[in-house]
Amino acid sequence: MDLARAIIDRPINAWLLAVFCVLGGIWGIHTVGRLEDPAFVLKEALVLTPYPGASAAEVEREITEPLEAAIQALPQLRRVMSTSTPGLSRITVEIQNTYSTRLLPQIWDELRRKVADTQASLPAGAGPSAVEDDYADVYGMFYAVSAPGLSDAEQHDLSRFLQRELVTVPGVAKVVTAGEPDERIYVEIGQERLVELGMPIEQVLAAIDGENRVAESGSLRVGDRRVRLHSPPAFASVAEVAALRLGMPGTTEQIDLDEIAAVYRGRHETPQQIIHFNGEQVFTLAIAALTTANIVDVGAAVDQRLAELAQRIPLGVTLHPIYEQHRVVDAAIGDFLVNLAMAVAIVIGVLCLFMGWRVGFVVGLSLLLTVLGTIFFMRVLGIEMERISLGALIIAMGMLVDNAIVVAEGMLINMQRGLQRREAAAQAVRRAQLPLLGATIIGIMAFAGIGLSPDETGEFLFSLFVVIGVSLLLSWLLAVSVTPLLGYHLFRVPATPEADPYRAPLYRGYRRVLGGTLRMRALTLTALVVITGVCLLGFGAVSQSFFPNANAPLFYLHYTLPEGTDVHATERDALEIEAKVREYPEVLSVATFVGGGATRFMLTYAPNEPNPAYAELIVRVRERGQIHDLAERLRRELTLAFPEAQIRTERVVFGPPVPALIEARFSGPDPRELRRLGEEALARMAANDAVRDLRQDWRQREIVVQPAFDRDQARTVGVDRTALASALQYSTTGVHAATYREQERQIPILLRAPEVERRDPDGFSDRQVWSATTGHFVPVTAVMEGFVTRSEDSRIHRRDRVRTLSVQADPVPGLTAHVARGRILADIEAIELPPGYALTWGGEYEDATEAQISLAWQLPVSFLIMLVISILLFGKLRQPLIIWLTVPMAVCGVVIGLLATGQPFTFMALLGVLSLSGMLMKNAIVLVDEIDAQIAEGKPPYPALKDASVSRLRPVTLTAATTILGMTPLLYDAFFVSMAVTIMAGLAFATVLTLIAVPTLYAVFFRIRA
Repeated sequence: MDLARAIIDRPINAWLLAVFCVLGGIWGIHTVGRLEDPAFVLKEALVLTPYPGASAAEVEREITEPLEAAIQALPQLRRVMSTSTPGLSRITVEIQNTYSTRLLPQIWDELRRKVADTQASLPAGAGPSAVEDDYADVYGMFYAVSAPGLSDAEQHDLSRFLQRELVTVPGVAKVVTAGEPDERIYVEIGQERLVELGMPIEQVLAAIDGENRVAESGSLRVGDRRVRLHSPPAFASVAEVAALRLGMPGTTEQIDLDEIAAVYRGRHETPQQIIHFNGEQVFTLAIAALTTANIVDVGAAVDQRLAELAQRIPLGVTLHPIYEQHRVVDAAIGDFLVNLAMAVAIVIGVLCLFMGWRVGFVVGLSLLLTVLGTIFFMRVLGIEMERISLGALIIAMGMLVDNAIVVAEGMLINMQRGLQRREAAAQAVRRAQLPLLGATIIGIMAFAGIGLSPDETGEFLFSLFVVIGVSLLLSWLLAVSVTPLLGYHLFRVPATPEADPYRAPLYRGYRRVLGGTLRMRALTLTALVVITGVCLLGFGAVSQSFFPNANAPLFYLHYTLPEGTDVHATERDALEIEAKVREYPEVLSVATFVGGGATRFMLTYAPNEPNPAYAELIVRVRERGQIHDLAERLRRELTLAFPEAQIRTERVVFGPPVPALIEARFSGPDPRELRRLGEEALARMAANDAVRDLRQDWRQREIVVQPAFDRDQARTVGVDRTALASALQYSTTGVHAATYREQERQIPILLRAPEVERRDPDGFSDRQVWSATTGHFVPVTAVMEGFVTRSEDSRIHRRDRVRTLSVQADPVPGLTAHVARGRILADIEAIELPPGYALTWGGEYEDATEAQISLAWQLPVSFLIMLVISILLFGKLRQPLIIWLTVPMAVCGVVIGLLATGQPFTFMALLGVLSLSGMLMKNAIVLVDEIDAQIAEGKPPYPALKDASVSRLRPVTLTAATTILGMTPLLYDAFFVSMAVTIMAGLAFATVLTLIAVPTLYAVFFRIRA
């Protein structure tokens, strides 16, 4: 097919394609979605089931086990994990990666049915279970709201107002808040007063509940109408609660509640979470955008709406940004577009320098059209402009420019040999179009294993495969259409048929070197094999890592006290730590979350489970480079200041979050044996200086005080265990009496003893309990023999229905998790496991292994397709074999580059290797095809081999040079730096492979002699 001649004769088609790319690209730039990271859904849900009063072991046995058994029947299930704590079962359900995100709503409905069917078998007082399938939603706009001077009720009103107004903003999916003051209405009655009146607690509870309950009163017929009867409204104020009339036992007299009790509204003594920002107590406001929305546009709309609401928000209320994804994305995309523009400018500049401004303009314009056209297709295909998709454009830069360079180079050489511009273009395109198309498809298929991998990593990197595929195909189309047309109009090369177009010193030098390697082919191949072998062995010295630390100038400080610590004690320490952190000049802000982690404000953040003994500080600094030194100083200082606590810092990472970078899991039936194995593993880790921050997720056993209930004596006096438990609860935290309704809020009403009685542990023996049999109070000493103090497990973790204790650690600074794990591996695996127990490794090792296994299942298919295409291109076996033999040699430059720069081999570096293999094979295909073509024209094999290799010198070296220089901006991006080093160093060596190894192997396989 004479495509170039048709394009030149009828240029309207090529011009329309160019105009389409320009206009479509401009439209795409202004309308394509913008995100920080690719949008993908974590296929996880939570099943939460309360069981008040139960121990962790009872929760595990009576709640977690039956629910897990039902969930296990889900055919889509990948993994089920659970944490049983006193009064609560928390089950995490993970779905297999092979199921599409579109199927998740149906899967979650099936999960709800499984859980609902189990409710009838749960014990009395448990449940109902709640399935949270939005657990993994990301709230990218995250604010701390300070409201000094506002009452607790006014803060709740403000919270509801902000949610109500912001959820109507176009593009906003959800608005949630956390940390508002947790209120209660307390009714405090002294024990002596109850005994004096002979009034049981149950009577007071029943009176409050009966007065407050919404009850149906029926309806009556009046004529032809049916009139509904409406019972009097419930409590409308705390004063009405206090004015409740109680009947005196045994008489017809009544007494007001406030005559015997103190009734007031106050904060809950044990709130689930307390949040501070820069020393001031706040609540948080988190906003999630629709997955299809442009986060930058949504963020701008939210900012505008907040500005409009400023007049309606009470004076003094301030919204402090903790994380603003729309601003981060806008800045990151802007910086990346600058990097992309720099890469394009570098490519065009190099081409103009070495091939002249005309060729530089033609190839550069083809490159620019390719980039614009790719952005148009990103918009059409729903691929957002984010870190991965923009990085894909730079990754593909070398292969994008190669197509146009080959065609332009062929035109120039043909014109120098005396052909007219039209014939020169036609011959150049005709000769290169099929090899370039095959090489382009092979380059695309090199990334298919990544883009089509069914796990989270594949979904995260799917845009990489799509963008590279679209851009490479578009670059081939433009190279065989627009490039020859522009060359026809712009190229001006004097015809010198008698002159050698490759007479320049560079060509002559390469010809001499090539001649020497061909003559000493055995030595050449031996040297290449030895170098490759040495580098493969040297690859073991390259440190391994999964994903690098992120660019965000944030880090986390985790503070954990012994299990059972009161939340207010944790808050006291956390505020002291926050004050110390804020003293450092590099710190801009500190957000402190006591009792649990923050709302998921970025994709790579995983909130910690609720725990009163835990606090997390999100520290924002001025520059990312300040994080390491500051974090290390804080660790040293705070560890000395708070010796009872466990303190560790954590960097924000680009990849999936893990509880610890290094994790050894022990599974088995007996909690005591699991703890013994965990202690032994911790001791062995402590003896190794490669790891630090040692911990285990079952934490300490919690101290429990248990009444020694005398059943026989209790039966005699008419008191059962429920009455005793109610009396003890009344004397401590309080008994739930009813729910006070205030607009859409529901505030619990608690009946409890006055503070002076609650704070006296020694007074428990003087407590009184109501006997329904005798009709009066009896001392608790009549039904119990005292109190027994013991310890019990307060956190029981299970994994796939087996009790599992995880020993966790992090590498010391300067070591990757891969290296640190390698240093402790033998010691941990040497622990003798009893029958029925197993050891598995989690952390970064597990995530990386799962991603690599998933990739390994996909790569053979991709490589098979690449192999078939290479065979079909030549219709023979020896040429593809030559090409494939050069691929393993590319590792040489990769190993040398990573060792020289100290960069680890990350997952992104693996992408660089795939990109490198595509570039190498593409160059090799075009070179081998050129050798075949010249031999087919009748030229003797040896001159044809040398001439064809010389003819590919400039395209190969220019492609390598432009790609290497175009990668330079990525050296300053933490996410792409290892990939950039891999491609730059690997391509430098791959250029030598293409120009030396390919001709040498060709000469060997086809027995070509000088």
